[in-house]
Amino acid sequence: MRFLAALYPQGVRRQTLALRAVLALVLLFAAAGTACADMLRGVVIVVIDGDTVLFKPEHYSPASRAFLKVRLADIDAPEKDQPYGDAATRALQALVLKQRVELDVVATDIYSRKVGRFTVGILPVNAELVRQGFAWASSRDPDDAMRILQHEVRAARIGLWQDADPTPPWTWRRSHAASADGVLSR
Repeated sequence: MRFLAALYPQGVRRQTLALRAVLALVLLFAAAGTACADMLRGVVIVVIDGDTVLFKPEHYSPASRAFLKVRLADIDAPEKDQPYGDAATRALQALVLKQRVELDVVATDIYSRKVGRFTVGILPVNAELVRQGFAWASSRDPDDAMRILQHEVRAARIGLWQDADPTPPWTWRRSHAASADGVLSR
């Protein structure tokens, strides 16, 4: 091999550079394919509650599921049995049910649900639920756009903010889980 390298030093370097270039292109396209895979188009076929839906992607492989359970990112809507829970569900239904939507998947949660942001046309659905007063912004950053929007909606007393001190869903879930545990342990 050293003999060939000595005879053709530029040839070996060219081959090495060519292999590196091919590897770089493969990695580039692999990364681009991963990024594109996070944006899905399809139809919302069921609204489960104010922040969870069943979504049917336009294109799916036979090995994958025909639909995805999706939790809306950046927000937390009232639970069904909580005040404004039904109103939040109806608001989400009005925005996305049987509509062509784009889903930007940002994560998968511990329940294997996709977590993402929906857009209908140019309308960002997750932010619209906050704007209508049917969801809390889940960010703790006071400078986050959703938190600023929530602050404005709360000041205007829109949706669930008509109540002086509405119970956040995470508090509601904790208190109801504790009461369910007490009933089960007796």
